[in-house]
Amino acid sequence: MSIKLLIILANANFMTIISANIKFFRKKKGLTQQQFADQMGIKRSLVGAYEEERAEPKYDLLKNIASFFEVTVDDFINEEINEKWVPKPKGNPANLRILSISVDKEDNENIELVPLKASAGYLNGYADPEFVAALPKFYLPMFKQGTYRAFEIKGDSMLPLVSGTTIIGEYLENWGDIKSGETYVIISKNDGVVYKRVSGKFKEQKKLKLVSDNPVYEPYEINGEDILEIWKAKGYISTHLPLPTPEPTMESLTTMMAQMQRSISNLQAK
Repeated sequence: MSIKLLIILANANFMTIISANIKFFRKKKGLTQQQFADQMGIKRSLVGAYEEERAEPKYDLLKNIASFFEVTVDDFINEEINEKWVPKPKGNPANLRILSISVDKEDNENIELVPLKASAGYLNGYADPEFVAALPKFYLPMFKQGTYRAFEIKGDSMLPLVSGTTIIGEYLENWGDIKSGETYVIISKNDGVVYKRVSGKFKEQKKLKLVSDNPVYEPYEINGEDILEIWKAKGYISTHLPLPTPEPTMESLTTMMAQMQRSISNLQAK
């Protein structure tokens, strides 16, 4: 078992520097976003996301970019580079947030499992390679492209998925790629690990509107500054097989009516 440092997620200041440096070097070389994207083997839209601080380059890509521009990774993420800049020796930055993954003997990326009992600790340990290494892990051959993590969910807000279901999520690098109506595992400072459906797009107001599939629960918004990670749901593991949709009961109809009345009241108030 080994740990691979996959991506550097810096604080806001680091991201501003990286964004500015990519744009500076690209223009200095006289490259359009498309030409630079072709050189790096990525999509043009991703270059735009990097330059607009909507996404962070993965570590391997960041190394390639720095090498292409003939600077060190350390300088590239720490120095605001312009025409007057002169490189100078530096140590490694001390306050980087690193997304780490584990790999097996064949260098296949494992899927780390974050069980319910580890959810609280994950907020502090998600960037700690030792914490990640200690998590249970498994490998599924159908998930070959991308980086995946599994999260055990709690509660009945996403029925018919019951409490204890494990959601397999793919790491979402560019939050601008969030699609309204799809489900994601959101890691945030205030709410911890939650699995919700997203309504709307993140780039509009730097917020996410999270919706439960169980209509008993009200939608709510979360600020982008509170979000630590986002994982796009790609599958789930459950010991409960799907059941036929039950006939509505008087109790469920009453609950739905109450939900509708609250929604109407909220709309009237606005």
